[in-house]
Amino acid sequence: MKSIKSVALGLLAAASLLCLLPATAAAQEEQGMSAEQFVKSLDFHTGPIAVPAAKAHFNLGDEFQYLEKADARRVLEDMWGNPPDDSVLGLIVPRSPGLLEDGSWAVVVTYSDDGYVSDGDAKDIDYSELLETMQTSIREANPERVKAGYGSLDLIGWAVPPRYDADSKKLYWARELAFNNEPAHSLNYDIRVLGRYGYLSLNAVSAMSDLSAVRTGMDRLLPMTEFNEGARYADHNASTDKVAAYGVATLIGGGLAAKAGLFAKVGLLLAKFWKLLLIGVIALGAGVRKLFSGKREDGTVR
Repeated sequence: MKSIKSVALGLLAAASLLCLLPATAAAQEEQGMSAEQFVKSLDFHTGPIAVPAAKAHFNLGDEFQYLEKADARRVLEDMWGNPPDDSVLGLIVPRSPGLLEDGSWAVVVTYSDDGYVSDGDAKDIDYSELLETMQTSIREANPERVKAGYGSLDLIGWAVPPRYDADSKKLYWARELAFNNEPAHSLNYDIRVLGRYGYLSLNAVSAMSDLSAVRTGMDRLLPMTEFNEGARYADHNASTDKVAAYGVATLIGGGLAAKAGLFAKVGLLLAKFWKLLLIGVIALGAGVRKLFSGKREDGTVR
């Protein structure tokens, strides 16, 4: 059975990614498309947005734009240099600041079909204790991560304390993360929307200095996100539907290694408009489930 230490070891391969940057930049230059041309080639959508793979939809206001899977992956992989990730369903981008502006941020949309997640443990979670457990586990895994060439990771604390809305079945929280003891920290802002067959994940990434703007944006995005009729949490059929082997606590505590992914911006500028975003996508190990569910039972681009 995997321990949280072994699961966490695979996260955040920042050091190895840095070694790949020259090759990535060279590949982009060969394509000969400027950052401005790249962004103009993207097909942005607004208003009602269907996400069939998750049986969900967004009702986006004028302040947000949506990129479907193909264009979302172009931004994440070609523009920001992330490794390929087929689990990405879309990307939500604020109209302001835009992708090429200072302070830009984005929301990566993914979906987990692990089954109906019981929220019976939500009211009993001690978030301070949970934070301490996560911090200890990550700290203890650092020697192995450094030895493997991945560098160190530290969970500084909650940037926004977890909150679960039992009426809307929506959960959100934000973490402050430090990579390799760098003074500039990263923000990982998460929303989970519970549904009948699984949960929808919205992961925003930015520098900690952008917390206020990201928090305001995510607060506005929260009510714009819903499952379709028949796939909502209230539509659960206990006789027929698969039930996840973990509860709400695991969505937070296991979030650093969740299938939904950890999206942590490293914040490295390769050129004026080119940012690197690190995506770590690792399946929840049995040990992580047991640990946390136990409490409940000018850059150019392609």
